Amino acid sequence: MNLRYFKNILPVAALILASAGMSSCTGDLDVTPIDPSTNMTVNEPALFTKCYANMALAGQTGPDGDCDIDGLDGGTTGFVRQLFNTQELPTDESICNWGDTGIDQYDFGTWDSSHPMIAGFYFRLYAGIDYCNHYLDVCKGVNEQREAEVRFLRALYYYYLLDEYGNVPFATEISAESPEQIKRADLYTWIESEVKELLPNLAEPKARNSKEEGYGRADKDAAYMLLARLYLNAEVYTGTAHWAEAKEYAEKVINGPHKLFTDKSSGYNKNCGYTPYQMLFMGDNGESGASSESILSVMQDGATSAAYGCTLFLMASCWQADMDVEGNYGSSEFWAGNRARSQFVKKFFPNADPTPNDIKGTVAEAGDDRALLYGKDRELVVTKQGTFTSGYSVGKFRNTYSDGSQPHNAKFCDTDFFLMRTGEAYLIAAEADARLNNGVTTATGTGYINALRERAHAATQSQWSVNQILDERSRELYYEGFRRSDLVRYGLFTSNEYVWDFKGGVQKGVGLASTRNLYPLPAEDVNANKKLTQNPGY
Repeated sequence: MNLRYFKNILPVAALILASAGMSSCTGDLDVTPIDPSTNMTVNEPALFTKCYANMALAGQTGPDGDCDIDGLDGGTTGFVRQLFNTQELPTDESICNWGDTGIDQYDFGTWDSSHPMIAGFYFRLYAGIDYCNHYLDVCKGVNEQREAEVRFLRALYYYYLLDEYGNVPFATEISAESPEQIKRADLYTWIESEVKELLPNLAEPKARNSKEEGYGRADKDAAYMLLARLYLNAEVYTGTAHWAEAKEYAEKVINGPHKLFTDKSSGYNKNCGYTPYQMLFMGDNGESGASSESILSVMQDGATSAAYGCTLFLMASCWQADMDVEGNYGSSEFWAGNRARSQFVKKFFPNADPTPNDIKGTVAEAGDDRALLYGKDRELVVTKQGTFTSGYSVGKFRNTYSDGSQPHNAKFCDTDFFLMRTGEAYLIAAEADARLNNGVTTATGTGYINALRERAHAATQSQWSVNQILDERSRELYYEGFRRSDLVRYGLFTSNEYVWDFKGGVQKGVGLASTRNLYPLPAEDVNANKKLTQNPGY
């Protein structure tokens, strides 16, 4: 891979995230320098923290400081922001009106191998892998559990590369040599084996809040979730389905301590006026009780770990100042870029178009707490890609506190991003159940979908088809970074069978070449590493 994109590969400054409660073992890591005046003491807690911080922060010097990934600013290269862009913008769920280089190509499905943001996410993932490889090199044997967590994070980064880019460079150690390219099916096998091998050394599952040690760190339930995701898409990655295994590992989560959050009076919240679903995406979601559902949180705090490219992006890019009777969503930032395509809105209104309304009105009309959409002075059908009010606005993420408290910062947010949560496990288990039962759920799978709908005060039914579950995944998980992968798994991402506003750059939508089911490897990396072969179609 092209190492000019990586900065701070050998970080030694301790960061805020995930380090609370850890004792330093640096005495075990001292090495003798060639130059006696050089301090070669390895800061193990800082290296450990950096492996997690790659998902939350742009770099080591704050949101406006130097970014770990060269070529893009810190806000643009944020892990969550580019996960959103790669998974949501090319789909039926979202479209953006900004003029940044690469946005139109995401919206229309017309990217090429020089796309800067596709490259930005790729290099962010490889930066994380290099941080993990470095930790595993210099900190091996210091702490068995933390070593297992770093191996898990490395596998997670490789999972996103597997899913989005296919055959990719593969290395498990830092080297001056260019890495070999691994086949997608072989990387699948490696991730499966690696996660199962490290799993026994992870912490036992426990639902934690942000004030407890271990919050934001991977435990056994995170490993179960990664395996469930892997098996859910196994047929895409390898040509062989593994539905039974997907259901098995999803049910390990469902039957564990990370419970579906359903009680709005949990913790210190009393009569807060927000629904349990809303509380999953609010400024105090780490403390309100909502984190009982979070299996792996990317932590944010406006005062201590601020970032433009994490949950602030998910809010500011979607909000305009007219969207809420309270006048704001807990931040001074209104970027007005991303909004919903009509096909997504209609998943909440399958029988008739909604009445243009504010968020509370849309929720009430939909009969579903998850319909956090604003339609006043908006077009339902996107007819102008470059206009924010062409398309309904999305108010899912906010920095408001459910108990009325004030955020820590007037600009940056405190809302943690639940990268893995139990609601996803319910959906994986239900889909696998249906696929094992001729395309419809048994009583078990039906119960999983109905539990999510009951939490959202939506109507339940006696059975769910595989296609209905795809719609339910959209209603439950929209803007959380899943939609592209779901549409690929269902064979709908590129096909003419299902189109949406501006798919293929045409207002009414057209199909795409099937090669678009994978993103290209960045041209700069292919040019720098002669061992790489570009994905077909690029």
